[in-house]
Amino acid sequence: MGAALQEARAALATGDVPIGAVVLGPDAAVLGRGRNVREADQDPTGHAEVVALREAARTLGSWRLGGCTLVVTLEPCTMCAGAAVLARVERVVFAAHDDKAGAVGSLWDVVRDRRLNHRPEVVAGVRAAESVALLTDFFGERR
Repeated sequence: MGAALQEARAALATGDVPIGAVVLGPDAAVLGRGRNVREADQDPTGHAEVVALREAARTLGSWRLGGCTLVVTLEPCTMCAGAAVLARVERVVFAAHDDKAGAVGSLWDVVRDRRLNHRPEVVAGVRAAESVALLTDFFGERR
């Protein structure tokens, strides 16, 4: 989670919401890193998780990320939860819950939907206070 929080802090430089993600391989090596780049790239799909998943797929030379763990500072949205399922990640670890848009248990539960052919393990609340503080400070400065 430390590497994901570092990515989240880096997003602040471009005015993006401070969310960071990393994809870890089965040996815990970082295969992909991402931070929100929606503002920087003017890309609606520029979420930290998508950026990290894309980099991990390039690193492995495969879109199939079985055995990998997606670590993210905020509960993934529907797009990102869906991408994790489609990439076949083994585990999703996140820091803070997102009651407004979370799709890993808060608002929806895409990753555990029994109608889908793949359901990653979920670990929630890892270093949540640090993630919440980053987000609270970010949005507090904008209001």
